[in-house]
Amino acid sequence: MSIFSGPTQPFYKMQGSGNDFIVIDNRARSISPDAMPGWARALCPHAFSIGADGIIFLEADDSGRAATRWHFFNADGSRAEMCGNGSRCATLLAYRLGMAPAEHFMLTDAGPVHAKVFAEAGEVEVQLTPARDLTLNFPLQLGDETRTAHFANTGVPHTVIVTDDVKALDVRGLGAKVRYHERFAPAGTNANFIQVVGPGELLLRTYERGVENETYACGTGAAASVAVAHALGLCGATARVTTSGGEVLGITVNGSDIFLRGKATVVYQGEFSPAAMGL
Repeated sequence: MSIFSGPTQPFYKMQGSGNDFIVIDNRARSISPDAMPGWARALCPHAFSIGADGIIFLEADDSGRAATRWHFFNADGSRAEMCGNGSRCATLLAYRLGMAPAEHFMLTDAGPVHAKVFAEAGEVEVQLTPARDLTLNFPLQLGDETRTAHFANTGVPHTVIVTDDVKALDVRGLGAKVRYHERFAPAGTNANFIQVVGPGELLLRTYERGVENETYACGTGAAASVAVAHALGLCGATARVTTSGGEVLGITVNGSDIFLRGKATVVYQGEFSPAAMGL
């Protein structure tokens, strides 16, 4: 028996490496794309709602290009072309709901993403869109200091800064300066700070635009960081990236193609009242 007096909306709460998402099965197309930004702003705030870094509306793809398609929005209601950890969560849920086989394509705003579920390991691998606009070793004035920065677009724009002690950084403060730097206007950029701690081993902390804060993990940020580190000769084509949430993502660079593998988890499923949330 429902405790709500009106219609309710089922949802799934998922996480990949501590990056958490609300995922809604929208195969019935009951939620229009125009309404989705408002749903993101209403449902993603922590403490006042379900709470998440972003929201995914999962649908069947009618174009014939993929098995499924998604609409992905950051917590502030901005639409994002791609999210590595989000794509792994959406892939796992599509498989468990019977929307797609273990290996399939999912259509994102960045193009079709090839994905594969490794059910026994509880892991998902996605082939991200090819890295674009790789730019190395440019100066970036951040307040009173100048940092050497690098850039790669792995479906969304990422700036990467190499540091000797990533744990000591003020990622929220420094990341905001990178994110809103005039060089990346008007769209802005995500900011990634990496430390090489061993052969093929990186530590990563990421400030994500749209969330406007440091997150526990960012899959496309991990991919961009390895693409940059590989181009700089700091690691090989395959690397293990430990996120600030403590989980490890496996990244493989093969030419311009980048593969991201890691765990994805359905934390819980539930229902809420759209009317109670003003939707």
